[in-house]
Amino acid sequence: GVDIELIQISVQDKEFIITEQLKKQLETIKERYDYIIIDCPPNLGILTTNALAASDSVLIPIQCEYYSLEGVNQLLHTILRIQQKVNSNLDIEGVLLTMLDGRTLLGLEVVEDVRKFFNEKVFSTIIPRLVKLVEAPSHGKPIIEYDPKSKGAMAYLNLAKEVIDRNGNK
Repeated sequence: GVDIELIQISVQDKEFIITEQLKKQLETIKERYDYIIIDCPPNLGILTTNALAASDSVLIPIQCEYYSLEGVNQLLHTILRIQQKVNSNLDIEGVLLTMLDGRTLLGLEVVEDVRKFFNEKVFSTIIPRLVKLVEAPSHGKPIIEYDPKSKGAMAYLNLAKEVIDRNGNK
């Protein structure tokens, strides 16, 4: 089963988290889980950089939209800096294509470009653009609870299986 444990951090506290504190907190719970996922905001603020510094790997989500690729270079540069200065063990777990509208040529072009650039790092699972995926957070639930049989829930389950398969018995 999956145990979802949320650590609530107030908006004021987010800016004051330091890497060592986050690492210490993760140390206290790491034996209880096979994977600990830190879902960060889509920016390179202090919370995201601290999460990268305290993590073993990073999963990079890329929306299948025009401007999404522009932020990838900055993220890769940040990952490289963190690897050089703070966390030499940080690895790119994989790249996840998200919000794909298969009806648009642009979305399919982004998929092709990302696969060319990242090669085997790109997960074969692609998260489609679906209404249920947009609705779930507004109901305070992950998609797997909001609509467990939806295409979105199935896509995330496939992603989880793919991550586990890639990692074997690590």
